[in-house]
Amino acid sequence: MNLLEVRNLKKYFPVGGGLFSHREGEVKAVDGVSLTVEEGETLGLVGESGCGKSTLGRTILRLIEPTEGEVYFRGKNLLSLSQRELRDVRREMQIIFQDPYASLNPRMRVGEIVGEGLEIHKLAAGKKKRERVMELLNQVGLREDHYDRYPHEFSGGQRQRIGIARALAVNPRFIVADEPVSSLDVSIQAQIINLLQELQEKMHLTYFFISHDLRVVEHISHRVAIMYLGKIVEIAPGGKIYQEAKHPYTRALLSAVPIPDPNRKKERIILEGDVPSPVHPPSGCSFHPRCRYREDICDKEEPKLEFADGHGVSCHVFGPGKRV
Repeated sequence: MNLLEVRNLKKYFPVGGGLFSHREGEVKAVDGVSLTVEEGETLGLVGESGCGKSTLGRTILRLIEPTEGEVYFRGKNLLSLSQRELRDVRREMQIIFQDPYASLNPRMRVGEIVGEGLEIHKLAAGKKKRERVMELLNQVGLREDHYDRYPHEFSGGQRQRIGIARALAVNPRFIVADEPVSSLDVSIQAQIINLLQELQEKMHLTYFFISHDLRVVEHISHRVAIMYLGKIVEIAPGGKIYQEAKHPYTRALLSAVPIPDPNRKKERIILEGDVPSPVHPPSGCSFHPRCRYREDICDKEEPKLEFADGHGVSCHVFGPGKRV
């Protein structure tokens, strides 16, 4: 059963257009994304920096208002809800931010940070709020005496645990994890990933996990979506992505993942040119200027995301039913 369904979602940011200047164009940060997330699964989203991953996650939650498209959560179109109706739905949809240093208010104690959502949604107050926050701190691996401390007294990994506790406070069903381990040491990354998996199993959570690290995504995700220049170019179950990747961009990303075996070698695929500007994306397939397999149709016609056996590919050359 689909918990979340995104249909042709777009988010364009204007370029120029100040008080005395004309609008010069727009950054197509998210450009026609469609996907689904099933209840209880983790959908990993991977792509280069600047491809629109974080914008997509925040637009789904309406932290950023979309330019066009539809987002359905449990059958409700979030984009048609009023602010009052959206506030009730937001109890079920939370976010874990990338930077554990910038995402916590330095003037608030941990108990206030974690318990803020409980007060906003009128779920608990006073003694009951304190008890609930203590319970959450224990769940994420922190101690009860951390309740009255400030964020600057904690390490990066501990701060991210506080951010996770804050997201869990209102008993959500769906969490957008926006690169939650990218700023942490490798050993701490593993601890946080294991914690997220334990919480998912215990609390029946659904994750939309954003990352640029394919190793992390492989470990936690049931399905993986690959994003390039605001579009989804490939999406499939995790095993298929890592063993049967079809899109040239996905293959290039996988070729860059280090192998922990010095005696084993693999071909490194070096992409041509630079990432095109999202203000002036290429015609046809957005990846064709960097693709070694491009054909004449690639710069004229935009490929559609076509599926076969649950594996979706947006490519004229390697799409379903085409060459492998």
